[in-house]
Amino acid sequence: MNTILKTIALGVSLSLTLPVLTQAESYTIDPSHSFVKFETSHLGVSKLSGRFNTIAGKLKYDPAAGEESQSVEVSIDTTSLDTNWADRDKHLRSGDFFNVAKFSNATFKSTKFDGDASGGTLTGILTFLGVSKNIEFPIKKIGEGKDPWGGYRVGFEGTYKMTRKDFGMDFNLGPAAELVDVTLQIEAIKDK
Repeated sequence: MNTILKTIALGVSLSLTLPVLTQAESYTIDPSHSFVKFETSHLGVSKLSGRFNTIAGKLKYDPAAGEESQSVEVSIDTTSLDTNWADRDKHLRSGDFFNVAKFSNATFKSTKFDGDASGGTLTGILTFLGVSKNIEFPIKKIGEGKDPWGGYRVGFEGTYKMTRKDFGMDFNLGPAAELVDVTLQIEAIKDK
């Protein structure tokens, strides 16, 4: 009986000394201050850039909670594509490129984060044009703090180099336009 009591006491003692696993704080992406932008070469002489005007999502962020607790999920309305030129936007929304009639949404869901409070490498699943691929790209924290309305915000930025053909977008724009820089700029508000 004495041995059983000692074993129980040891178990309780160990459980009290083990680190407590905390969960990261939950944030909602602020769509009015978050952007998904893209840029590629135009004929090798200049650059073409655009953005998606409608995005949504959630993130978990708290450096004290550890790398495994950080995550982000982003949903992009591809019909909101905007390059500031109506005829080009119409062509980019067609089956030659984004095929928004069939694929009106693209998503990214992180699966891993390696880094610290200032940034690191984000890994996850990008689903675009019906193709899902595991990707990784560097991110950095832009800043965090209280806002004038009593909330708390955090901002991040990361750029992924996309090869268009990897996702089935193979309309020939010449070799200079095979790669597209996709930049994710996120500002998120802590959930109350």
